[in-house]
Amino acid sequence: MTHERENQTPNNKKVYMAKLAEQAERYDEMVSYMKDVAKLGVELTVEERNLLSVAYKNVIGARRASWRIISSIEQKEENKGNETQVQKIKAYRQKVETELSEVCSDILAVLDEHLIPSAEAGESKVFYYKMKGDYHRYLAEFASGERRKEAATQAHEAYKHATDIAQTDLAPTHPIRLGLALNFSVFYYEILNSPDRACHLAKQAFDDAIAELDTLSEESYKDSTLIMQLLRDNLTLWTSDLQDAEGEKPEEAKQEVEAEESK
Repeated sequence: MTHERENQTPNNKKVYMAKLAEQAERYDEMVSYMKDVAKLGVELTVEERNLLSVAYKNVIGARRASWRIISSIEQKEENKGNETQVQKIKAYRQKVETELSEVCSDILAVLDEHLIPSAEAGESKVFYYKMKGDYHRYLAEFASGERRKEAATQAHEAYKHATDIAQTDLAPTHPIRLGLALNFSVFYYEILNSPDRACHLAKQAFDDAIAELDTLSEESYKDSTLIMQLLRDNLTLWTSDLQDAEGEKPEEAKQEVEAEESK
C-alpha cells in the first residue's frame, strides 16, 4: 500500500500551523498539529521529526520546571513545620504530576503506535528510542515505589536499544548519537544514582567522538561540538561529586539536550 506524501510535505497545513504555533509559543497546539502528522503512518522527514520533538519538549519542560519549584517550596515548608501549607502544596504538586503523566503517556503512545513502527532509517530509530527513554525518565523523576521502578526499567531498555542501533548505524560524532549518550548518562546519574556509570558512559562517548573528529560533517559541526562540551561539563561536575560524596549534586549536572539535527 502506497502512502500519500502530499499531506506531509513541509508546506502542508499541519506542519505550517505547527511552525506558526511554535513562533507564538503555543506549544500545546503545536503538539496537536504534529501528532496528527505522526499518525499518518509514514516516516517523518527530519524537519517534521524535530518539530514534533520540540513541541513535546516545551510542553513537558514547562511542567517539569513547575514541579521542581513546587517540590522545593514543599520541602522548605516541611522543614518549617507548616503542615497546613504542606498539604496545599502537596495537592498542587500532584496536579502537576497528573499533567506530567498525561503528556508522557501521550508521546509514548505516539512513539509505540506510529513513529517507531514506521521508522526505517537507523537514524530515525535512534531518535525515537532516545525520545522513548527520555519520557520514561521524566516519569521516573517524580514517581515513587513500583511506578518509579517500572519507569526507570522502561527508560533503560529504550536507551539501551537506541545505543545498540547508534553504535552500528551512526558515527561517534553524530549529534543524535552524542545526544543519546548525554541523556543516557544523565539517566544513570539522576535516576539510578550511579555517578560512576554516568561518568563511564559520558567519557566513552566523548573519547570516541574525539578519536573520529575527522568524520564530523560540516552541517552537524555546531550541534556535535556543543553536545561534546556538555558531556565534558557534566563529567567535570560528576567527577567532583564522586570525590565529595557528601556534597550536594550541583544543579548544572542535569544538562541534557534535545539532540536535534542541524537545520
